[in-house]
Amino acid sequence: MDKLIMYLQYPFVRYAIIVGVLIALCSSLLGVTLVLKRFSFIGDGLSHVAFGAMAIATVLKVSNDMLLVLPITILCAILLLRTGRNTRIKGDAVIAMISVGALAFGYLLMNLFPTSSNLTGDVCSTLFGSTSILTLKPSEVWLCAVLSVIVITIFILFYHRIFSVTFDENFALATGTRVDIYNLMIAVVIAVIIVLAMNLVGSLLISALVIFPALSAMRLFQSFKKVTICSAILSVFGALAGLIISILADTPVGSTIVACDVVIFGLCYLIGRVKK
Repeated sequence: MDKLIMYLQYPFVRYAIIVGVLIALCSSLLGVTLVLKRFSFIGDGLSHVAFGAMAIATVLKVSNDMLLVLPITILCAILLLRTGRNTRIKGDAVIAMISVGALAFGYLLMNLFPTSSNLTGDVCSTLFGSTSILTLKPSEVWLCAVLSVIVITIFILFYHRIFSVTFDENFALATGTRVDIYNLMIAVVIAVIIVLAMNLVGSLLISALVIFPALSAMRLFQSFKKVTICSAILSVFGALAGLIISILADTPVGSTIVACDVVIFGLCYLIGRVKK
């Protein structure tokens, strides 16, 4: 406890905890919708797109890579949504194509135009997360906070529409709901969350941040509202626990957070079995 209190005196540790909690909260809100719509791996596909965009930004020496990564990821989210409804190319095939293509293209660029002598370290840091979450600037924290507030506000304002689109698109369409607009909004919000989470857990582990809290909450509750609230609580707790353990034990941030989410899922699964 003394060691933790000592670390909390440093601003960069407080910044990391604030950003980690905000990202975990945003990921959990839309994670329930993605799991129920059987579209969980859109997070995986978009995270690989973000990796490719980050490689391009690195090669072009863009000072603020988010200015390039965010628009490209949002554009691919819209492309996934539109192309996934094509009868010839199904949604899962499109995700696989874009995911693998972006990952390969990004790694190829980083090999052809290396920006440092430690290429392997740069790639591993981007894929699995690194200590970059502990080197955040106040401006980056404010940007994350503003985007997180926007995501949470959108979810609260359009909660009933998102609920309707999640469970029965045909019924929602019949009642006059603009299903395409809300599906597009969900895809764009997920793209924003993916870009924010890159520094926290890396591009390969983002899907775990979206999926595990939702699946854990579903083991305990049945209603959409209760599952969403429980998912948010479990996600924030897992992120906090992972960050604290990572800081104290000097372990990789992203892997530690995901490991905590896996342990929480195991506990929720056992509690769900006992309840039944």
